[in-house]
Amino acid sequence: MRYLVILIFIIFTTNSNAQFIMNSGQSLFSDVKAFQVGDALMVYIMEDFQANGNSAMENGRGTDLGVSADLGLNALGTLSGSGGVSHDNDFQSGGRTSRNEKIRTKLSVRVVSVENNGNLKIEGTRTTKINGETQKIIIQGVVRPVDVLPNNSIYSYNILDLTLLIEGEGQISEIQEPGLISQFMRFLF
Repeated sequence: MRYLVILIFIIFTTNSNAQFIMNSGQSLFSDVKAFQVGDALMVYIMEDFQANGNSAMENGRGTDLGVSADLGLNALGTLSGSGGVSHDNDFQSGGRTSRNEKIRTKLSVRVVSVENNGNLKIEGTRTTKINGETQKIIIQGVVRPVDVLPNNSIYSYNILDLTLLIEGEGQISEIQEPGLISQFMRFLF
């Protein structure tokens, strides 16, 4: 009976899940953080995009061409002629663009590999569908272990080589696309 209790204790205490045995060589008071393949990590996506652009152009060109001729004829008198061509071209244009976007969400990711220097390659996907609108968020990047917070999370601005894709499908996305005639005109011009 005694050996059975010891055997059951050993089975339950030697679990091979990466998230929970990773601190086995560390202090009992340390935080559980992702550090090997298969571990989970929470990413706080906090991205602010601001882009402004102004352009102005002014171009002008002028051409003048003039011809004149005086021909003198003995018996008939003097014959004179003149001609001229003038061309002016002025062009002015201007443009302005402005774009502001804010993205705020949380997404769980998984460690897919560990680099030689200890950095973690992560990937995560979340798909939601609400009222016929499907939104898919895909995130990939590299995380330095020192940037992982004590609660096993990281902010998106601390992720190296961040790839963040946000795609949507549904009625609203379809309405925002130009119609067939507009697409054809863009193709031609």
